Amino acid sequence: MANASLAAIREPTKSELRTVVFASSLGTVFEWYDFYLFGSLATIINKQFFSAVNPTAGFIFTLLAFAAGFAVRPFGALVFGRLGDLVGRKYTFLITILIMGLSTFLIGLLPNYASIGILAPVILIGLRLLQGLALGGEYGGAATYVAEHAPHGKRGYHTSWIQTTATVGLFLSLIVILIVRTSMGEEAFGAWGWRIPFLVSVLLLAISVWIRMRLSESPTFRRMKAEGKGSSAPLTESFARWDNLKIVLLALFGLTMGQAVVWYTGQFYALFFLTQTLKVDAATANILIAVALLIGTPFFLVFGWLSDRIGRKRIIMAGCLLAAVTYFPIFKGITHFTNPALEAALANAPVTVVADPATCSFQFNPVGTSKFLTSCDIAKSFLAKASVNYGNEAAPAGTVASVRIGDKVVQSFEGEGLPKEDLAAKTKAFTVEMTASIQAAGYPEKADPDQINYVVTTLLLVILVLYVTMVYGPIAAMLVELFPTRIRYTSMSLPYHIGNGWFGGFLPAISFALVAARGNIYYGLWYPIIIAVITFIVGVVFIRETKDHRIDVW
Repeated sequence: MANASLAAIREPTKSELRTVVFASSLGTVFEWYDFYLFGSLATIINKQFFSAVNPTAGFIFTLLAFAAGFAVRPFGALVFGRLGDLVGRKYTFLITILIMGLSTFLIGLLPNYASIGILAPVILIGLRLLQGLALGGEYGGAATYVAEHAPHGKRGYHTSWIQTTATVGLFLSLIVILIVRTSMGEEAFGAWGWRIPFLVSVLLLAISVWIRMRLSESPTFRRMKAEGKGSSAPLTESFARWDNLKIVLLALFGLTMGQAVVWYTGQFYALFFLTQTLKVDAATANILIAVALLIGTPFFLVFGWLSDRIGRKRIIMAGCLLAAVTYFPIFKGITHFTNPALEAALANAPVTVVADPATCSFQFNPVGTSKFLTSCDIAKSFLAKASVNYGNEAAPAGTVASVRIGDKVVQSFEGEGLPKEDLAAKTKAFTVEMTASIQAAGYPEKADPDQINYVVTTLLLVILVLYVTMVYGPIAAMLVELFPTRIRYTSMSLPYHIGNGWFGGFLPAISFALVAARGNIYYGLWYPIIIAVITFIVGVVFIRETKDHRIDVW
């Protein structure tokens, strides 16, 4: 009976393979679209759902809510990875796309903080967690499914189509937002139009489910099942046995950790840097990023194809090293060509925060319980949001912090214990005085559109995207090739989603907090640089090349 079942299983034709790649990639594009709408609309979500706190703390909370979806991705990898190894790849990522699409649609319907109070951010984070769980099961299933259909020697190229989906999903989210935003105007978009891109996801969900219902299970998985060689305990085999756990850990520290920070720096952090640090208006920033993505995305396929010829490892390691070496000059170049007035102010108008060091916090709070209301935190929070570099000068214990801007000194205030009304009044007065002082020192309120060098800025953003394509294009094939079929979905999903969900997803919040703590708008780049260097060292020393490995082993 088993022999008859095996005989009925054949390799897909070229036409069937194209259908598999197209269907898997399109569904995953829609899922990434859903996931990244939140990040693309971070500024508006901050105002809609975190309006009870000051703008800087609210933006950090928004970034953390964005990161919450990443935080649970490894748990989704465990749940859906196990399911995918037990019952199959196809049905598992049917479930994941249903969860993702419905969660995104509900975010579009969710009342804001002004309507239902604290329930709004609580429900928002709950839906974000569901998105993260779904994505934790989606990527491993799609990558494994395509790889198990692809012919030997061409897995890098075929799985690189899956690798384009995250960037294409981000690009699609930016385009939909741009169309809605420009067609209805900024005021209406900020008030309610931002919901439309979320609501559109229900149409994408219907298309994705219809496409995936037409797919068959992968021949490699069916052959394994027909031979009775599947795993009955994929979690135990993946993580409780050292021979496989060792490979999982190497995949995390020597591949996905560095790949993740390069990916998020090159796309999301670049977007945040343009809008939050350089004060480029949101529509212009989205266009710049979208053009860079449009130019750079084909290189996912180029590097996937190239990895079939020269190997996956050397391309991924080169991407990590290039990123680590060039991030500082690239981001300083973006400042120079996008907001030269800010660059001049940073050079010519030094600012110093004079404060008791004991009252200065590191403004990173994953659980959202701290409000950072010391006089030092209030001063540094304002300066970080205003993109003002500053030095630090220690003051005696108990001193209320002050900000020295040239010859002018602005006194901060202690916000702890103040009634809400008094806190709001003092914050407003401090903000008005500080804004006037830094503008008098030459710090621009916004980037001047006439001063932006659009060509060179786009070129620099394209370079960042090229680094993304180098580290990300070949990695799906490499992860698939590291693990046997019976536990492949589970084993590859966890290191991928810990790397991308934790090290990558928390990057914007960590980098923003680093800037606020140290007083330099570029200081947040140290986080991705250090992680990329660690991955480069571990990868070069311990990771073996996989391009010639066969994956039809159980």
